[in-house]
Amino acid sequence: MALLPVALPCLSSLLLLLVASPASSSNSEGEALHAWRTRLTDPTNVLQSWDPTLVNPCTWFHVTCDSQNRVIRLDLGNSNISGPLGSELGRLEHLQYLELYRNNFEGKIPAELGNLKSLISMDLYENRLQGEIPKSFAKLKSLRFLRLDNNRLSGAIPRELVLLSNLKVLDVSNNDLCGTIPIDGPFANFPLQSFDNNSRLNGPELQGLASYDFGC
Repeated sequence: MALLPVALPCLSSLLLLLVASPASSSNSEGEALHAWRTRLTDPTNVLQSWDPTLVNPCTWFHVTCDSQNRVIRLDLGNSNISGPLGSELGRLEHLQYLELYRNNFEGKIPAELGNLKSLISMDLYENRLQGEIPKSFAKLKSLRFLRLDNNRLSGAIPRELVLLSNLKVLDVSNNDLCGTIPIDGPFANFPLQSFDNNSRLNGPELQGLASYDFGC
């Protein structure tokens, strides 16, 4: 009987730890989102509900969580937001949908977005993004939809993207990409319209005749 008072507190502590774990995860995600928010311009107060003092980000507008309070969707399309795409977004490890289209996001696409291993859809079209498409996107093995059109992206299409066997839709039209279009993997099925209006893009690569980044 002497062991009972010791065992019960230990069991209570263990249960408390198990219950608290999902909340701790979502709080970490909330901290990442709020850190990003501080660097954004939000003239219509779309992000007004992103209050870091709340229990977790699952109560915020435009944020969707799963049953374990983990952020799986971020819907900020057509929200008149401007500023950088924060590297903090790479900490949302359970994110499945990143919908940031038709805003005024600018600067480079963070390589940290390649850490979003659960990502199914990434829509960054119609912004002011510059620089190259990150090679780290090759790690997004669950990705099915990647729309980067109508930005100011430059450089070659990363050849590493041919490894994305689940990719069904790709649109990089209306940018400033150069070099050639890969033809392996999912690229064999993408229509040429996916690459339109890139004046320095030389068409599908001719294997053995020129390197894929020829003309960059």
